[in-house]
Amino acid sequence: MAKVKTQFVCQNCGYSSPRFLGRCPNCGAWNQMVEEREQPAAAAKSNFTISGRATEPEKISTVNIQKEPRVKTELNELNRVLGGGVVPGSLILIGGDPGIGKSTLLLQVSGQLEKVGKILYVSGEESASQIKMRANRLGVNGDQLYLYPETDMGNIRHQIETLKPEYVVIDSIQTMSEPEVTSAVGSVSQVRQVTAELMRIAKTNQITIFVVGHVTKEGAIAGPKILEHMVDTVLYFEGDTHHTYRILRSVKNRFGSTNEIGIFEMREAGLQEVANPSEIFLEERLAGATGSAVVVSMEGTRPILVELQTLITPTLFGNAKRTSSGLDHNRVSLIMAVLEKRASLMLSNQDAYLKATGGVKLDEPAIDLAMAVSIASSYRDKEIPPTDCFVGEIGLTGEIRRVNRIEQRVGEAAKLGFKRIYVPKNNLQGWDPPTDIQVVGVTTIAETLKKVFN
Repeated sequence: MAKVKTQFVCQNCGYSSPRFLGRCPNCGAWNQMVEEREQPAAAAKSNFTISGRATEPEKISTVNIQKEPRVKTELNELNRVLGGGVVPGSLILIGGDPGIGKSTLLLQVSGQLEKVGKILYVSGEESASQIKMRANRLGVNGDQLYLYPETDMGNIRHQIETLKPEYVVIDSIQTMSEPEVTSAVGSVSQVRQVTAELMRIAKTNQITIFVVGHVTKEGAIAGPKILEHMVDTVLYFEGDTHHTYRILRSVKNRFGSTNEIGIFEMREAGLQEVANPSEIFLEERLAGATGSAVVVSMEGTRPILVELQTLITPTLFGNAKRTSSGLDHNRVSLIMAVLEKRASLMLSNQDAYLKATGGVKLDEPAIDLAMAVSIASSYRDKEIPPTDCFVGEIGLTGEIRRVNRIEQRVGEAAKLGFKRIYVPKNNLQGWDPPTDIQVVGVTTIAETLKKVFN
């Protein structure tokens, strides 16, 4: 018999080494090297095809495009994040914190998709009776929805060949095991092999497969990074378990935009989509408060109005503290440095606490102006008019730089009753502003603060 070879594989990034290492040289993680048996090289499959086409080279000029019609669910928020609906034969990965609602979302979607095709719900974490109890609470039922508590990929393959479903849900990928792989369940080798098998099933049989992925304490999907490279779409389900609102964010999508988000509210009867999230983010805004400014942020193709709050207090120690929630910490420090240099605000001896309300995370440059105005409002202890909102990027010289999709931003602000919006002056060319909102063009941050507070 051939000698069994072993290797040590990093469970964080998939790096392999012939000997044990305390620290992974690839990703720097400590105590993540686990001993696994080295798998023999599998024979190449010569009959592997994708979408029924042979794998022989073709000229790009002769390739025929076969447009597959998307399947729409009853959740319009999910349809938009996916790029317009579910693409047949796609492999979709959904990650999120424990208890955030991943299984609830997929069970609801399963109840909707079973009306248009057969669906197999495979669970490696719950029994059929447990899933049925949650299905009763969500009002999910149907003769086309099959529950299958199983973790062995050999049995799952057999059931897929027997039932021939149009949709498959795998909950979760870390609990599935490939019999041919001798390493432990959830290891890098198992996750990589199971994902490769699911991808082969999806592409050769035109079956749409939804996969649930666990996340690490850092918030990334557990397992090797190749897991996200292999699938077609990666969605993150975000939110605070202490609040009812959830955000479904696309970070990879081969069939649509990667900037879209969908907003849901967790209720007793399941997830309900939020049609107008701007009203939710602004409904608890306190009248007359200082340090509060509203920004019109673009999440994909959707404009969302979010309140930015700032609290500036004198520091009690030598180094001023900078704390942010939902905003990039480096961007906060940059804006405060510009305000100190270009607007004569002495912030070096002030502690700053900034927050984007509603649990949303903002990372686009267009939030700079609202952030700067809210900081100045809290520092000067002067209120910003409640019907004003702000859009603009700030440069290091204090200039206000143009942003994209200005027409949609201004239109959304006018729809929600705002009377005045400050925008970059260069954005005023080439379009006609609405008549029910005053559009103020500004060039520098100093000019903006003078117009807002004087």
